[in-house]
Amino acid sequence: MIKKSVFYFLMIFMAATQFSCKHEIPFTPIDPSDTIAVNGAVCFQSDILPVFQSYCAKSGCHDAGSREEGYQLDTYANIVSKGVRAGNAGGSKIYEVLVESGNDRMPQPPENPLTASQINLIARWINEGARNTSNCSSACDSSQFTYAAKVKPILQTNCLGCHSGVAASGGYIPLDTYDGVKEQALFGTLYISINHTGTYPMPKNGAKLSDCKIAVVRKWIESGAPDN
Repeated sequence: MIKKSVFYFLMIFMAATQFSCKHEIPFTPIDPSDTIAVNGAVCFQSDILPVFQSYCAKSGCHDAGSREEGYQLDTYANIVSKGVRAGNAGGSKIYEVLVESGNDRMPQPPENPLTASQINLIARWINEGARNTSNCSSACDSSQFTYAAKVKPILQTNCLGCHSGVAASGGYIPLDTYDGVKEQALFGTLYISINHTGTYPMPKNGAKLSDCKIAVVRKWIESGAPDN
């Protein structure tokens, strides 16, 4: 009887010990309001918000005045309030519509879809916790200013939602081809707009580009706006 009692006592003690060990480090759920960017993580303010503002938060779509289907995609708070499940891109409606086809796809035809790179970046951001990260360490280097590798990606993120395709809403100023960009660059309107020194500061309704990104575009234009 004594041996059995000792045995049961040891079993209870071991179970209690294991239980306490498992809970020494409490689980802390991801907080989407966390603004600390982990090295290598997607930066919401510079990589994600400009895409939503350019491609989605437009008149007739998902700006403050339209709010199609209840979605307003112009600020962090509005974007994560509906259709985003932090940590689960596959279960997030906002991601699902980006990979749909036909009229179920967003942006809707005849507007151009997001690029595969942009869609993957949004998926990464959601899977990383859909955080409102800002002031992230930037890989921008203004000493590098080729068109294909540096200038074009800046325009894709911040401008092409309005300045591309047959449904371009940006005053019918196409920036989705090299020739279109070169024309605006050499005419002077591209730099004036992104530097906020003209009548129409761009991106419209978005934050001014970083000094580094503006310098990249300026140096490319000063070198003759080559197709390099």
